[in-house]
Amino acid sequence: VDDVAPYELMKLRILNGGHATIAYPAGLLGIHYVHEAMQNPLVTGFLEKLEFTEIIPTVPEIPGVSLEGYYEKIVERFSNEAVGDTIPRLCLDGSNRQPKFILPTIAARLKAGQPVDGLALEVALWCRYCAGTDENGNAITIDDIAAERLTRQALAARDDPSAWLSMHDIFGDLNENGTFANAFAAALKSLWAQGTEATLTNYLK
Repeated sequence: VDDVAPYELMKLRILNGGHATIAYPAGLLGIHYVHEAMQNPLVTGFLEKLEFTEIIPTVPEIPGVSLEGYYEKIVERFSNEAVGDTIPRLCLDGSNRQPKFILPTIAARLKAGQPVDGLALEVALWCRYCAGTDENGNAITIDDIAAERLTRQALAARDDPSAWLSMHDIFGDLNENGTFANAFAAALKSLWAQGTEATLTNYLK
């Protein structure tokens, strides 16, 4: 094609954003393989709802390309046991990946005056994951160059959600956006108080 940019944006937001969407809830639920995560109705329900309500609508149409068809293809790929991809691999390097795969989508929706509840939940799941324990109390190894800082800020965010968003090199001025900050705080509060399963169940209602 003459211009790869529209295809790159489609891939970054739908595929890579999809990876981020399933990574952290699956990690918190103790799921190791990606195809196993895709067998969990809460994980797949979160993926589908977030993709179609908040992510895909930010991707401009590409002539001759079905964004819904592309989404269905990545679901097929994520669900393929033969690929052998792992949740820990998807979770690594979040401090570098989130600003590429998730935060630009949030910024686009906020600029358009659109809700970001699902994306705020994704960021809250990343934060809860970086606290270093899963839902069963098992230790999580945070594979990130900024791991120590992430865990420190994630633990502080349990009482003060703004501690997570205050990492300006990652979030820019998102901490100053009340719509996003409030949605993030509510999602994180729910994750700590009710747990991942209940929070995802409530989101899917």
